[in-house]
Order: sequence, then structure tokens, then C-alpha cells
Amino acid sequence: MRLVHGLESKLSPGAAVLYGLQHVLAMFVGIITPPLIISGALGLDVATTAFLVSMALFASGLTTFIQVKRLGPFGSGMLSVQGTSFTFVSPAIQAGMAGGLPLIIGLTIICSPIEMLLSRMIHVVRKLFPPIVTGSVVTLIGISLIKVGMTDMAGGFGAADFGSLPNLGMGFFVLLVIVLLNRFGRGYIGTVSIALGLIAGYLLSALLGRVNFTPVAEAGWLTLPRPFKFGIAFNPVYLMPWVIGYVITTIESIGDLTATSQVSGEPITGPVFIRRLEGGILSDGAGSMIAGIFNSMPNTTFSQNNGVIGLTGVASRRVGLAVAGLLTLLGLFPKLAALISVMPSPVLGGATVVMFSMVAVAGLRIIQHEGFNPRSEFILAITLALGLGVEMVPDAVAAIGKIQTDHSFLNAMLPGLQALMQSGLAVAAVTSTLLNLILPSEPSGSSPTDPQAGND
Repeated sequence: MRLVHGLESKLSPGAAVLYGLQHVLAMFVGIITPPLIISGALGLDVATTAFLVSMALFASGLTTFIQVKRLGPFGSGMLSVQGTSFTFVSPAIQAGMAGGLPLIIGLTIICSPIEMLLSRMIHVVRKLFPPIVTGSVVTLIGISLIKVGMTDMAGGFGAADFGSLPNLGMGFFVLLVIVLLNRFGRGYIGTVSIALGLIAGYLLSALLGRVNFTPVAEAGWLTLPRPFKFGIAFNPVYLMPWVIGYVITTIESIGDLTATSQVSGEPITGPVFIRRLEGGILSDGAGSMIAGIFNSMPNTTFSQNNGVIGLTGVASRRVGLAVAGLLTLLGLFPKLAALISVMPSPVLGGATVVMFSMVAVAGLRIIQHEGFNPRSEFILAITLALGLGVEMVPDAVAAIGKIQTDHSFLNAMLPGLQALMQSGLAVAAVTSTLLNLILPSEPSGSSPTDPQAGND
């Protein structure tokens, strides 16, 4: 679609809110899903889960405002919206199992300066982590999270009726609705198929009496953000997966911001673009710190909103400010958060298995950007083998933490090394980066279709 309203277009408040609502619908599920998944994995009660959902929305509103408005060096100044990052779901569950919400919040805040630092080194970051590295890791993230989605489809962690036919039937009903709407829905319907699938599954569950609305009735109408409500903790043993997670989100955000600039009719090269890129990544890091202060997880730029810009032809900065306002307001109403938090696990699982699969496919698309060849295929294969291997069988490296040496420093480091080796994300990032640096590049001109390629 051609561009109707560019970055500097002066839309009326009503029009900005109307266009902004479409962006909120496109990103809403992505924002609320990580806190729902983590709450389910940690066995948190409905009230805590509702608060985490509220704070995820509130934090996304604040960070989107900074990103769009551009406050000093912070922000891209484009219609680039922020939301809770899926990259940190697995590390958060791992850390949460050991130290609860305080450790998740502590790692979110303490590691956020990494992304701020990387924003000053854009050229180095893009060279060190080419598409084969980032694509392999993103693919691993998507594949490893499918297990979480399937667990929810079957009833959720610790469910008494885990794997029952009603649970699986509801999950597949949501999945079917999403598939049909995405493939056969016209216009905007296809872009919000996941949200509509969730709504359909939720309504059907309610009609069947499978939703407990008591927490919704008990929830208040207005909540005020409480910084550090759950406290803050730190444990260096779980540090490395979060460090790698911030590097990955930096790379992803570079791609998202480039796409936003492109669909907005703005340059994707030159000093203006680089300044926006640096400001956007800096805002990403600062936004994640702000999110942690308000009891939420790291925030990052969302890519699905670029599709909305492409569909509507509207890239006005005022729409982004409207999105920020809407998200902030939604986060202040606990009734809404409670209504979301009582969503049955099978309904959520029916949607997340699709979302996580799409993440994996997006990773393959990143690799395809520079073309598959024997070298990139080999790096991807080894990365998935080791990354998925430790995700599936974490006890395979448990012996590392039990090693005893004569050096107290090494003894103190071994538990951290074990936690690192049990993180598929960390293993995949280290493996793909090292292989990319060590393995020689493909000969110039060779490609997957070259009959000489890969025949050594």
C-alpha cells in the first residue's frame, strides 16, 4: 500500500487514536503472553499474574512514548512501538525457578545497560553478529518455546486434567480459528487473527463454564504502579543467558527499526538513519530498565506493527503517541488485567504454539536474507543440535556443577557454567558465534544451487 500519512503528518487526535487502536490490537497478545507464560510456569496466583499483566501493558506504554517522542538521545522518533520480549521467556523461567520474581526483575535491570552500550557500537554489532548467527538463535528460541505452548494446550503446568480431551479440543479449536482467519480473512482480519482466535476460545470456554470470573469481580477498578513491588535480587549464576538475550534483542531491533524506516518512506542509509538506529537501540535498553523498575520484563521493538503501517499506509508519529497513551491506560485498569489472567491455559496454548512457530520461521527468514549455503546450513545444524539438546535434556550437563577442584575460584564459577550450559539460548548463541568466526567463508559465487558447492 502506498504511504498515505508520513512520519510528520499532523493527524487529528481522533484519527490518531483510531489508527493507534489497530496497532494495540496487533501487539496486545504479544505483550501479555510472556507474563502469562512465566506466571503459569512459576505457579503464581491470579492476583499476582493480573498485576504482572497490568505492568507489562503500563511499561510498554511508557517505553513506546520514549521511543516515538525521542527524548534527547533516547528514541528513534518513528512509529516504532515497544512490547515485552519473547527472547527472555526461557531465561526468566529458569531464573524464576531459582529466585522468583525478585531475581527476574534484578536481571532485567542489571543487564539492561548492555543494550545501551551496544547502541554506541552499531557497526561492530552488525559485523560480529551476521544473519547466520542471529537467525540461528532466533530459530532456536522459537522451537524451544513450542514446548511451553504445547504444555498450555494440554492444560498448563501442574494441571490435574493435563492432556484431557476438553483441554486439547479447546487448544485445537483456537488453532483452527487462527488458521482459517489468517488464510481466508480479508483485509485487516488476517493481521489480527491471533487476537480473534484467543477471543473466540475465551468466549467458548466461558459458555462451557470453564472460566472462573471470581478474581475479575474481586479486582479493583484502578491500580497505581508500585516500583519494586516484589523486591530485587541478583545471582551471577543466571547472568549469561540474560546478557546473550540483550545482544539478541539488539540485533532484532536493528532489523525492526530498519523495516519501520523503510515502510515509513524514510531513508535506511546515511547519518539520519544511523542516528535513529542508535536512538532506538538506546531507548530499548533504557526501556527495559524502566520495565524492570515497574515489575515487568525487558521491552523491545515489535515487528508486527510494521505490517500495520504497510496495511494502513499511515506512519505518522502521532499514531505512535496514541499507542503509548492507550497502552498506559490499559495497564492502569486491573479489571482488564484480571479478565485476561483468568484465560484458560488451553486457549493461550492454542495461540502460542502458532506464535512460537512463527518466531522459528522468522529466524530461518533472517538466515535466508543472505542465502542458505553449505556453511550456513552446517552452522544452523550444529547450533540447533547443541541448543535443543540441552533444552530437552538439561540433566546431561548437571555433572558440571558437581565438579570439585583445589581452586575456590573455579568451584565458585562451576555452578554458573552449569546454568549457562543448561540454557539453550546461551549455548546456541555461543555455538553459532564461534562457528561463524572459525569456519571459512564460502568461496565467492558459490550458492546452494551451485553444483560445485558442498561437494568437497
